[in-house]
Amino acid sequence: MKAQRLRFQYRVTSAAGSLSNRDLVAAWETAVRGAGFALAYSEGKRASPQVALAAPLPLGVTSDCELADIYLERPADPIALLAALGAHLPPGIEPVWVVELGVDGPSLQSQLRRAEYEAALPGGASSADLRRRVEDILAADTLPSEYVRTNKVKAYDLRPLILSIEVFADRDPVVIRMRLRSEQENTARADQVLLALGIGGEAQIHRTRLELDDVSPVLESFRRAGEPTGRDLT
Repeated sequence: MKAQRLRFQYRVTSAAGSLSNRDLVAAWETAVRGAGFALAYSEGKRASPQVALAAPLPLGVTSDCELADIYLERPADPIALLAALGAHLPPGIEPVWVVELGVDGPSLQSQLRRAEYEAALPGGASSADLRRRVEDILAADTLPSEYVRTNKVKAYDLRPLILSIEVFADRDPVVIRMRLRSEQENTARADQVLLALGIGGEAQIHRTRLELDDVSPVLESFRRAGEPTGRDLT
């Protein structure tokens, strides 16, 4: 039974870069229970922890803005849980803040719309050449791509999923910033965009922002109070 819904923002550093989406859910389950709080589980023969992550984070990608909805069987003090979790989460997962939301509100995954990434490129990248490749992609009508899921290759058009790409040549190393669609049925991966740009797996990818469809009144009150919440949920 779900009695309370808490939304956490958390960081994922390189120390947790090898954790899969399933590993992250298991880490939150272990941490909540280890901290002594009553995590809610689904009913049925195979009860699963009521932990929902905003979007899968590809292996090796770090982030400052991950979101997780945790459902509790009994109400608890959100700040107390936030303070207790750090000692039970694995290295590389760092909770930042928490807010309470309605149990019956829209799911976190259904609210997600866009994601921003920054990719630090290896030394020797030519900024002029990168800008030319970016211009070519943004000018294209289509960008045929494919991905593998459950041993099946699926073809799709990557171009409509790319909202913007910028090159920051004044940084060392050179950085590419991407703003991509991140919806349940229309999602672009940062590594796929880099491949389209002719950049292999040597780039270091960092997710900097997740954008939701709307912002709850509770989060608006946080903003008015000066809390640093708006960057991630607008």
